[in-house]
Amino acid sequence: MVPKAQELVATPYRFDGNREKAKEFFEAGLRKAFNRIREKANPDYPLTVYYAFKQSEGEEDENDDEVVASTGWETMLNGLIGAGFTICGTWPMHSEMNNRPVANGTNALASSIVLVCRPRSPEAGMITRREFTRLLRNELPVALKKLQQGNIAPVDLAQAAIGPGMAIFSRYEKVLEANGEPMPVRTALQIINQELDAYFAAQEGELDPDTRFCIAWFEQFGLKEADYGTADILARAKNTVVERLQEKGMLEAVKGKVRLLKREELVPEWSSGKKECVWLCTQYLVRLLNTAGETAAAKLAYQMGSERSEAAKSLAYRLYTISERNGWAEEALAYNTLVISWPAILDKVAEVAASPAKQLNLFG
Repeated sequence: MVPKAQELVATPYRFDGNREKAKEFFEAGLRKAFNRIREKANPDYPLTVYYAFKQSEGEEDENDDEVVASTGWETMLNGLIGAGFTICGTWPMHSEMNNRPVANGTNALASSIVLVCRPRSPEAGMITRREFTRLLRNELPVALKKLQQGNIAPVDLAQAAIGPGMAIFSRYEKVLEANGEPMPVRTALQIINQELDAYFAAQEGELDPDTRFCIAWFEQFGLKEADYGTADILARAKNTVVERLQEKGMLEAVKGKVRLLKREELVPEWSSGKKECVWLCTQYLVRLLNTAGETAAAKLAYQMGSERSEAAKSLAYRLYTISERNGWAEEALAYNTLVISWPAILDKVAEVAASPAKQLNLFG
């Protein structure tokens, strides 16, 4: 019975099915709302905006490379920044129940993002696109590392990264493109997503060669087979060889075809000799968590040691991103679950470490 005509939602059926009119209504309403808030805001107190939106879409840039941006974030941020606010803090919050109908068996957003804002200084200057990118490369990795240390779910990391990225963008009155035009929010969001990919790529450089091969192969082919020649070229580029990867039980090479082994195809026993390969550490942790639970995964993490187990968790972020972008829902869910379960696993690792017997019979 509540009047709905003025509710700020982009719902086409309220506009005779016209999506464009619904979008225009929503954006105009947001701009008006944020402008009123800006007029009434007390400069002594911050504004907090509680927001949850996962929708993203891809488009090609001038080099025909696909770039990703979130339309929902773009709409909200256009209104917020256009009203004269700057983002000065970002808090991801675990706000959604895993057992709610929309989340069952899906990669639905698990967190909401709280943006902390203040009115932008009238003395805020302008910077160029190059300066904006340089600031992103300096500041965004620090923020992303803190988010990962805070154990934010992989399904939410890309959304949470928007906060610190847009904090830089909104710090200035304008970010100017090479032609002197102001950079739109959509372009800024695309650049932030590109820098997120660069952050993960930089982390790969610290991994062992066998893991780097598996990441590259997984990104290109997933768990499907491809030609041996392609695998040989990639292996040499990553400073490893296909035969060694096969001997370690990471892939299968038969009749001129190569494919990564699925987790259930890996040999049952995990040995300390596999500790040097972060890919295998991650796969065994995921498999054990899914089949035997957090306590069993904690025992394995204890055997791996804190350095390797943390590296395995970090790799899960990267593998989630690859899986999500390729539509491999089952794989994405597996890696997301590992990260979400990590605090409980670490608690159980401490219990294992305190146990005299250590209880390390994982696969018996």
